[in-house]
Amino acid sequence: MKKTKWSLIALLLSVLLVLAACSGGDDEPKTEESDETSSEDTTKGEPTSENSGDLFEMAVTHEGEPIEGGTLQVAMVADSPFQGIFNWELYEDNYDSTLMEWTTNELFETDENFMITDKGIATLEVDQENKKATVKIREGVKWSDGEPLTIEDVILPYHIIGHKDYTGIRYDSEFQNIIGAEEYHAGTADTISGLKKIDDHTLEISFKQVSPSINYGGDGLWTYAAPAHQIADIPVGELVENDAVRKNPVTLGAFKIDKIVPGESVSYVRNEHYWKGVPKLDGVVVKVVPSSSISVAIGSGEYDIVQSFSATKMPEIQDFDNITILGRTELAYTYLGFKVGKFDTVEGKVVTDMEGSKMGNQQLRQAMGYAIDVEQVSEVFYDNLRERANSLIPPVFKAFYDDELAGYTYDPEKAIALLDEAGYEDVDGDGFREDPNGQPLEIKLASMASDATAEEIVSFYLQNWADVGLNVTLTTGRLIEFNTFYDMVEADDPEIDIFMGAWGTGTNPSPSGLYGDADPFNFSRYTSEELQSAITAIDSAEAFDTEYRAKQFKAFQEHIEEVATTIPMQFRYEIFPVNKRVKNFSIDYANEYKYHLHELELVAEEPIAN
Repeated sequence: MKKTKWSLIALLLSVLLVLAACSGGDDEPKTEESDETSSEDTTKGEPTSENSGDLFEMAVTHEGEPIEGGTLQVAMVADSPFQGIFNWELYEDNYDSTLMEWTTNELFETDENFMITDKGIATLEVDQENKKATVKIREGVKWSDGEPLTIEDVILPYHIIGHKDYTGIRYDSEFQNIIGAEEYHAGTADTISGLKKIDDHTLEISFKQVSPSINYGGDGLWTYAAPAHQIADIPVGELVENDAVRKNPVTLGAFKIDKIVPGESVSYVRNEHYWKGVPKLDGVVVKVVPSSSISVAIGSGEYDIVQSFSATKMPEIQDFDNITILGRTELAYTYLGFKVGKFDTVEGKVVTDMEGSKMGNQQLRQAMGYAIDVEQVSEVFYDNLRERANSLIPPVFKAFYDDELAGYTYDPEKAIALLDEAGYEDVDGDGFREDPNGQPLEIKLASMASDATAEEIVSFYLQNWADVGLNVTLTTGRLIEFNTFYDMVEADDPEIDIFMGAWGTGTNPSPSGLYGDADPFNFSRYTSEELQSAITAIDSAEAFDTEYRAKQFKAFQEHIEEVATTIPMQFRYEIFPVNKRVKNFSIDYANEYKYHLHELELVAEEPIAN
């Protein structure tokens, strides 16, 4: 039977006392958005902006005469410092990605369905028959230091990602679709043979196969430029620590970096060379703001725009009259991952070991999915601005999302039956089940430190599992700081049996890059012929037939639901509090702000207080 809202809260309060004692009483508040990683993403389908406008507006045009210039004050809610890797080929988390949006080196713009258009810095032509694509950049585009953009700047990222000394995480199955990428990575070729410079503004790329995914930035197509005149001579293995990445990156966006306080703030000034025109603002300042103080700061008028705002904080700001709250369906999902193997860094392959893994039993994984009451957490803590997820494809991708999937609804009786059937029994009568061999079973959960409710939510899930006889404890004895969490998950730390993470899918829903057999981001380390077959088919030439592609997406979703190595938990609603002195800001996917930052204006000298 479902718990009531108040009984759930009472349970959480009692369990939290136990968790605090086990963790040394560390109750430091953390940020909600730390349950989102910042991969450069998975797939694109046919989403439209109409999915997003049900609960909130998606644009502001606040009244008032714009002032001349002014500095936009932005809060990025985080309880961990940002890493400060300002390079699209090397960054690893959502915070750095958010900071780079103000300076973006993005080549293409996309429409409301997330398909590449001809409105960006570059255009894309696809030759399906010959498995080639032509990227052509506009003439006259300049970097923020005044140097012209050339086709070498488009080619360079491929040679960074494909290099044998590359330290990032984007050399994956998609990238290997480029002809010559594997040979270059292996060191048997000096260049990637599939890249052909046609002239100073045109690049031709040859692929092993071309699928519909390429029109959304998939198939190995890289959608960012890198300043060859600044970084081409820096050894790839040393690039991530170079000042050109950490302190003074040259960029193509509306603003350029002026000052960085490591981990704390970034100040930007207008880019006088911006190809769409000189921005109307003088600059932007983005500061990291703790989740514990963001609501007060919004009310007192300290910030104009708030990014990475947690839905758990909505009750604290919903009555403020100095802001407009924008919201949209987020291209993201949270999930429960089970470690069932390792990643072979030498071979670059996922190695699944169901027999040798503690979490290798399918019924155990399924039972853990049925045991957790995600619906109650969405209602109580997120005010229904999150909902239980049934798939790893967000519903915004209408053409490919399978709404017939049941997913893992809260069903403790079913969880108990599965555990009994699999031979997990309480042999010694202590209330916890032993494994089928009669040995003690302790399952280590890694979960990210976030805002003040994170411990309460995890405590509730721990109690859910205890209710069906599973002894689940926290890796390290407490929630783990955002950056450390993903370091441990990526390294397949032996202290992690299961983990709670999140993916931002980006505008391409294809699971290639996240769940393939050569993908470092495949954190559960599960692969099989059936799974790989579906992933390959989704991005195959045959997939230009939309019906065929949708069928393969369905096969992928059904297979993941059955094997339960990654269980989707929640779909999310993304919230943007915007001060009423801001004009011309939109989060509509059909008219997104990142394409119009040069048009932002202010109607007052300082943000308006509540």
